[in-house]
Amino acid sequence: MNREDMADLTAFVAVAEERNFTRAATRIGVSQSALSQIVRRLEERLGVRLLDRTTRSVAPTPAGERLVERMAPMLRELDESLTELGEFRDKPAGTIRITSVEHAARKYIRPALTQLLEDNPDITVEIIIDYGLSDVVSDRFDAGVRLGEHVAKDMIGVRISPEIQMAIVGAPDYFRRHPAPAEPRGLVDHRCINLRLPTSDTLNAWRLLENGEEIRIRSDGPLIFNSIELIIDAALDGTGLAYLPLDQVVPHLEAGRLTRIFAEQTPPLPPYHLYYPNRRHSAPAFRLFVDALRRQVRRLSITG
Repeated sequence: MNREDMADLTAFVAVAEERNFTRAATRIGVSQSALSQIVRRLEERLGVRLLDRTTRSVAPTPAGERLVERMAPMLRELDESLTELGEFRDKPAGTIRITSVEHAARKYIRPALTQLLEDNPDITVEIIIDYGLSDVVSDRFDAGVRLGEHVAKDMIGVRISPEIQMAIVGAPDYFRRHPAPAEPRGLVDHRCINLRLPTSDTLNAWRLLENGEEIRIRSDGPLIFNSIELIIDAALDGTGLAYLPLDQVVPHLEAGRLTRIFAEQTPPLPPYHLYYPNRRHSAPAFRLFVDALRRQVRRLSITG
């Protein structure tokens, strides 16, 4: 296989995996028109059509699917081998790609990176906020951050937080117009500001305790977001009730801008875990990243 074949196959696999020329072009750092020409040139050289293209979608043909099945693992292995060469550099280097929910990224990951990035200027960390349960291998992430209950058993999991204390809150103006329910199940009759979970295409369930048993409530409402900040803003405006990490609303509770209900009946969520396949642990930059998160866990346990 010559150098041109390798470059063209890499480009084709990117398009096949992304199923979109624009995203694939961004991923490999070329223009969309150049990428289209590369794939067309590869098809002509092989004498077979690899992609079905319409104005709205791109999908591999059966021949293209077979080529992706063979080439994608080989290209990933090559990429990992090149990354591991970082062990022979004087300084750790490379880009670490992480998929995480917003709260974990803001509260636990970003604060842990300050010293790491200052001490290692050749390391770059890219954090993609995603409430879907991304496949870190097929989506080309080095690791993901999720609640412990969502970590696959074949992954290495590292706890990076305490249990996540949750709160159901609303603005005083909202409660003047809509008196607080007497019991958790009464929330279904209230206007709730919801978080969309893209993997299941459902609204995030609110976990509460009723007679010692955990129940999960999904209630309709006027607004659905995929951002904690927007949910907080809508709650402050009096639009509806919100189910949020307690540490994100404490200043508003203390200032009287929000009121908490069912405090004793809102159980914590499981801790966040960093998860990754075993092979990633060998990269020096990634090891430093994991160590930085572990140090922060120790600091949190000391400070509470």
